[in-house]
Parts: sequence; C-alpha cells; structure tokens
Amino acid sequence: MKNIAIIGSQWGDEGKGKMVDYLTQKKGIDIVVRYQGGNNAGHTVVVEGKKHAFHLLPSGILYKGKTCVIGNGVVINPAILLEELKNLESQVGEKHAQLLISSKVHLIMPWHIIRDSINSGKVGSTKRGIGPTYMDYVGRQGIRLIDALDKKRFTQRIREELIWNKKLIKLMSKHADTAKELNEKKIINDYWQDLSAIRKNPLVKISDVSQFLSQSQEKGKNILFEGAQATLLDIAHGTYPFVTSSNPTIGGIYTGSGFRPRNLRVYGVVKAYTTRVGKGPFPTELKDSLGKQLRKVGNEFGTTTGRPRRCGWLDLTIIKYAKLINGFDALVLTKLDILSGINPLKIAVGYEIDGQKTDIFTTDFQKLKKVKIIYDELPGWKEDITKARKWSDLPKNAQRYIQKVEDFTNLPVELIGVGPGRKEIVSR
Repeated sequence: MKNIAIIGSQWGDEGKGKMVDYLTQKKGIDIVVRYQGGNNAGHTVVVEGKKHAFHLLPSGILYKGKTCVIGNGVVINPAILLEELKNLESQVGEKHAQLLISSKVHLIMPWHIIRDSINSGKVGSTKRGIGPTYMDYVGRQGIRLIDALDKKRFTQRIREELIWNKKLIKLMSKHADTAKELNEKKIINDYWQDLSAIRKNPLVKISDVSQFLSQSQEKGKNILFEGAQATLLDIAHGTYPFVTSSNPTIGGIYTGSGFRPRNLRVYGVVKAYTTRVGKGPFPTELKDSLGKQLRKVGNEFGTTTGRPRRCGWLDLTIIKYAKLINGFDALVLTKLDILSGINPLKIAVGYEIDGQKTDIFTTDFQKLKKVKIIYDELPGWKEDITKARKWSDLPKNAQRYIQKVEDFTNLPVELIGVGPGRKEIVSR
C-alpha cells in the first residue's frame, strides 16, 4: 500500500489536476480524495486533445471503477456540483468513477455569495461565496449536507440562518434592497431540487468519509489526496491576508478528511515558472513583454475565473518554504515546455531584505514588497520538448534547469510535464 498527496507549492495553478490524473493510473490508485476548498479552484485534465475542467469533482473522476471522495473540508454549491456532474456525463456517460460525498461538508448558500460580492475587493476573491461559507463554518452557523437529508430539518435551518443574514447584508451593503434577493421559498425549493438530483445519481453516495477511508486502508487500497490551491494560499501558512479560506497544505488532509493516511508520499507540484491570480505580493513578477509571453504561450488564464495570471521567474525560496510546511518527499515540475526559446533563464535563489541576504522565504507581505531578488542565470534551450518521454530526450540545458531545482531544494524531481496532454510527461 502506498498513499500519495499532491500539493501545490506556489500560488496555485501548478498543474496538479494533470498529475492527479496521471498518478491515479500509473500508481494503481483506488481512491482520490479532495480535502478542501470549493468551486473557487479549477483543475484541468486533457485527454486525447479534449479538455476537462473540474472545480469540485476530484481529478481522478475520469477513471471508471475507482472512487472519488469529496471530504468534509470542502464546501459545495449543489447547483455547481450538479452542473459539473451533468457536463461530465454528457461527455463520458456513466463511464466515470463513483463519487462519495461526506455528509459533513458545508453548503454554500445564496447569502454567502452576496456577502462575498460585497466584501471581496481587498484580497481578490472569486466571489463564489467560499470565504463567507468558511466563516460560518468556523462560527458554528453553517448548514451541512447532513442538515439537508431531511426537508423539514433543512427548511428549519434555512429559516434560522436567513433571518440574521438578511440583517447582516443590509448592514454590509450600500444598496438597501440587496437582501431582498433572498427569497426563502425559492432557496428551499432550488436547493432541495438540486440535492435530490445529486442523490438520485446511481454513481453518487453521501456517507461518512472517515469510516470509508479507514476501512479502505485496512483493505490495502491505495489513496491519493488532492489539494486545491497551494501552499502560499493557505489560510495559516500563506501570504496572509491574500490567501484562500482553507488549508491546501498537508494539515488539511487530516482535518478535511477525518483520516490519518499511512505510508504517505508527499509530492510538491512546481510550475517551471511562477504565476499568481489576483492581488498580493509576487517578488519575481515580470511586468514586461516576457511576462506577457509566458501568459500567452502558457495559456495562463484561470480555469475557474478566466482572469489573466501574473507571470514571473521561478522562485526557489518559495519551493524550499513549501517543503518545510508540507514535508515534501519529491517534486513534480510542470510546464517546462513553456520555457523553450527563452534565453537566458533566471531562477530566484534568495532575497536581500533590509540589507540582509537570505534564502528563506517570508510570508510578511510588507517585506515582500521591498525585497531585492538574488537570481542565478542559466542558459535556455531552443528545442521543442513536447515529444520528450525520457530524461535523455531533454536538452542538456533543460536538464541543468531541473538539476538546479533539485540541488537547491534537496529533493528529487520525479515527474516533468512537457505539454498539456495526459501522456506528455517525462518520468524518472
């Protein structure tokens, strides 16, 4: 038995979905667990030129006969989940994995989305209600899926939360009629209809995820844990306050699934350059034509929002920090092909902060605003590497780039993404 965790090491969008899909097949994974976040995340899997974008569904969902799990640390919008299931089945029919949803997941309600849209400017929220849902989760005012298994109980919970949310929204909003959008009868009917449709799907089950994972482990099943977002967006360990509202890091596995995986190998996913969506510090950001080139060639637009991503050089101090927080055993390097034709290449190996040199990343965004970057310069390569499947297929300068990552982090790079497709991977 060998369990695997896939965790983003930067600000997200590292290509985790593709690697989850690949490892699910190559490592004999039986179960894929999504343990945090909501539909503010987007993972993309490309199969035979067809792009599949997932927001709530785990990236192993394309494998029939396996089980995908949405853990208790995830927050869900039933309408979005239902739409995603319908889109999936319109493409592959019922030839997909079984889906097990924790009865402990919290529901994103209409008032969460309104509150998010009112108060999202500071940190660049996706306005999908994720943050306010987690606020109510922690504040013990949330509505869980277990509350929605009985219509009478569900109706009562909505009435209870609707009263104070209307008052809160009136206080928050400059528009006095904003709270009028919250119609009790419509909310109850819409949500009950969507949840009923989800429950009727023969490949969907709502149950106790902790028990299922424990029993599966006893049977020797292989489990993969899929994090959404990434280390620097973690609410506790990221560049606060420009972070998400959950724990994409290693700790989120335990709290978001209620389960302790044994024999766990932790992979940090690293994009060959750095990107970030929305606001917040970004020391190696390129605001010139090269940054625009990376965005265009790398198709750096959010899977969920479509927003253009900010692009910059690879920052190894960030990867070293992510290793510290998550205890990485190995790295996966993605989108190396996007760097083809760029010469020279730069990699950040340290900062100068207040006259002091360091190779230790800080999450203090005020300090990150004024750091001076210490770069190492490496020669680039011109070759198209999308056909590479073995280490020896890569140009020497591409190999040197990867070895620089390994030397600085003291971690092996075991997989290298050389294109968007499922098979465009170099395995070492």
